[in-house]
Amino acid sequence: MAPVPVSPVPVAPAGLSRRARRFVEAEGIRVHRQDIRRHRDAWTGQHIPASEFDRAIAFQDRWGGLALPPAPFYEGGPRILGARRPGRAPAGGWSFRAGDCRVSMAYGFMIGPDGAFGIDAHHWTPLHASTDGWVESLALAAHARRWARTVTRITGRAVDSLHLGGFEPVPEIQGVTDTWWRGRDSLIALYRGEAVGLDAPQCLEAHIYGGLDAWGLHGE
Repeated sequence: MAPVPVSPVPVAPAGLSRRARRFVEAEGIRVHRQDIRRHRDAWTGQHIPASEFDRAIAFQDRWGGLALPPAPFYEGGPRILGARRPGRAPAGGWSFRAGDCRVSMAYGFMIGPDGAFGIDAHHWTPLHASTDGWVESLALAAHARRWARTVTRITGRAVDSLHLGGFEPVPEIQGVTDTWWRGRDSLIALYRGEAVGLDAPQCLEAHIYGGLDAWGLHGE
């Protein structure tokens, strides 16, 4: 059976901020997504719980086939979001891939047992509490790059010297290992996932977007 044509213009899932919805619908592309429902019998026959199959289906229905512009870190992030066969997570529970990497990397992007979006490196490292948080971070990075007067990149142990007094976490990012911080006229993105997941402190990185007005800080 020929695949059903898919509109290349995506409709942003419900629950995202207005900034993230604009980003998905203006910058994203929707391509044909794999119909993983046809694998139900095979996967359950491999002792994958039905609840995990349903969780992968829910992810696929919400995010499957969505291609977004490259992330500013993690070698650009997943090429196209999409669920794959669930497998047992090393720390317990089940996880599944969130999409293939853009380049060959030492880790893959995963959805963890609790729904967190993260990387499977030397060990499982959640970046955001959900895939929504990952997409919100991409949208905020694109917005900040457009409106900031200055962009400063800090790497390695120098990241630990950043002073976050007067800054507040950006809640929609749902940060776990990675976090975003909002100050009076600047935004700071802290990318700690590779440093934690690969046990490599030199991989710490922060991006500081300075000189932002109220629109640049929020974009809502």
